[in-house]
Amino acid sequence: MRIGPYKLANNLVLAPMAGVTDRPFRQLCRRLGAGLAVSEMVSANTSLYGSKKTVHRLDHDGEHAPIAVQIVGADPRPMAEAARVNADRGAQIIDINMGCPAKKVCKLAAGSALLRDEPLVGRILRAVNAAVSLPVTLKIRTGWDIDNRNGVRIAKIAEDCGIQALSVHGRTRACGFAGQAEHDTTRAIKRAVSIPVIANGDIDSPQRAREVLQFTGADGLMIGRAAQGRPWIFRHIQHYLATGELLPEPPPEWIRTTLIDHLQGLYQFYGETMGVRIARKHIAWYSKSRQDGAAFRAHINKVESKQQQLDEVGQFFDRLSAKEGMAA
Repeated sequence: MRIGPYKLANNLVLAPMAGVTDRPFRQLCRRLGAGLAVSEMVSANTSLYGSKKTVHRLDHDGEHAPIAVQIVGADPRPMAEAARVNADRGAQIIDINMGCPAKKVCKLAAGSALLRDEPLVGRILRAVNAAVSLPVTLKIRTGWDIDNRNGVRIAKIAEDCGIQALSVHGRTRACGFAGQAEHDTTRAIKRAVSIPVIANGDIDSPQRAREVLQFTGADGLMIGRAAQGRPWIFRHIQHYLATGELLPEPPPEWIRTTLIDHLQGLYQFYGETMGVRIARKHIAWYSKSRQDGAAFRAHINKVESKQQQLDEVGQFFDRLSAKEGMAA
């Protein structure tokens, strides 16, 4: 799959997720098979770019090309300026967020709230596309609510405005993340436009990945929550799509090594205090549904030092490995 001049290693994309897809996580998912990893969304308000949180979000040091940065806002002029600033800071693809359903975003008439105002969608897309020479992409939902699924119209506007790829989450803004994602709208969008279309929503296994690709005819897949605690899902999907064979789930000792590498990246990126705190949610995802996982999480969430956190993680997965060995 190509986005502008960039030929991706494959058609699997890590979805932008606020508070999750920081540089360490993007780098990990790229190593484990994602063809592209999109940054956490960055506000169009460039006056915030000196804040500690945004400084981290704008840090792409050591990332492999292409570097994709998502911007969010509701006014064409600041969005265009944000695109220029991010291009100057190393972005190679600008992605526009019109898919976030969060109330704090939608109350500012940004994210998926924009889907209610199709003329404004066009003005924002044209302004951003004119502001930079980089490829500009767009992420949307299927519409505002189930009675207003205007995804096909938005897709046609996007294509007319020069957008070079479109990601479609198979829920409306009103759905949030409830219920099952529907991909009928994505299928209709793919048939209506000629730009690459990337399907998103509830793609949580290799089998589901193939089903969605076959049903929608989409050019690629975007995976978000299913990669939390399972960043190897990209490698497993890629292998299944290529061979039809399912890879076995990784053993505890491999997960232990992967998680510890991830934690070390977080400490280095954020510093020990913040790194330990941010690591807790990742540890929770990696340990989800594992034997004694609830007790482990209750204990490790009280740990304040990186060394103790590393030790506790290592011991937990060592115990799982020993139990699997005994069962075998």
